[in-house]
Amino acid sequence: MENSTLPFYFNLTMFMNIGHYRYLAFVFCLMIYGFIVFANVAMICIIVHERTLHEPMYIFIAFLSVNSLYGSTGFFPRFLMDLLSDTHFISRPACLTQIYVIYTYASYEVTILSIMAYDRYAAVCHPLHYHRKMTYKTVYILTFFALVCPACNLTVTINMVVRLPLCGNIIQKVYCASWNIVKLSCVTTAVNSIVAMLGAIAVAFLPFAFILYTYLRIVIACWKKSSEVRGKVLQSCLPHVISFVIYSITSFSDTALSRQNLDKINPFVAVFLSLEFIVIPPVLNPLVYGLKLPEIRRHIVKMLCLKIQTKRISCRALIKLISLH
Repeated sequence: MENSTLPFYFNLTMFMNIGHYRYLAFVFCLMIYGFIVFANVAMICIIVHERTLHEPMYIFIAFLSVNSLYGSTGFFPRFLMDLLSDTHFISRPACLTQIYVIYTYASYEVTILSIMAYDRYAAVCHPLHYHRKMTYKTVYILTFFALVCPACNLTVTINMVVRLPLCGNIIQKVYCASWNIVKLSCVTTAVNSIVAMLGAIAVAFLPFAFILYTYLRIVIACWKKSSEVRGKVLQSCLPHVISFVIYSITSFSDTALSRQNLDKINPFVAVFLSLEFIVIPPVLNPLVYGLKLPEIRRHIVKMLCLKIQTKRISCRALIKLISLH
């Protein structure tokens, strides 16, 4: 009886038998993981190395890159092994660890985006008091709460999941998810659902609402200003808006998918939708911030010029050309 209610292994059943194409899928996913690591490490190194980028906005971008590495490392190594394996069993401790890492990554993403929104709000709506409001002490305090609150919420959630007696070990995903384990429970999960809802409100809906509020205030503040000022505000805020929209769409896709009957959904579509929030933000964030923010873009070009010397155009001219755009 104990073995039937406390399975030591879970079976991830969303992996499809694609024959020899699994090697192609493995190489493709390995390339994606390699790009995520390279792009985000490069972003962190540029921000850490360049003293001109030691400002709150760029520090938060570095935290976003660190979080991308954290979430990707919690998912890709195991996923890559499963692609080449004929069986897809994962131990209970490993499954719970993966849940903690993936969902703290998702929570950190939205809390970091929320403090980035506050930074842009302070810069645009209170420019004269910006440096007084956004001191290094403020940055560290905001970051501390952005990391601690989701970690505490996930600790409580996983502690409740661990206590559930289970009547199965089938997880219809390619990675472990808390809701899928809750659905295996032999007892009513009303308390777990309430706690999960309160936790979601605390670490997801409130930051989302705060981000929307800050950008509403930014739009109102810029409404009557000159087109030149609006252009500068748009240039500094657009990358953050893009990141927020990308994360919102991808996280909503996974949340909506987890509430559906997966037997009625194309397995390729189900796998794609479930992986969006883990794969797309870590891939696109360094591209968005690296290409859209002039300061980071200039240092990327400078770094490339140290390695690649061209004959037709000098590095100095290239940096100046990029800066003008």
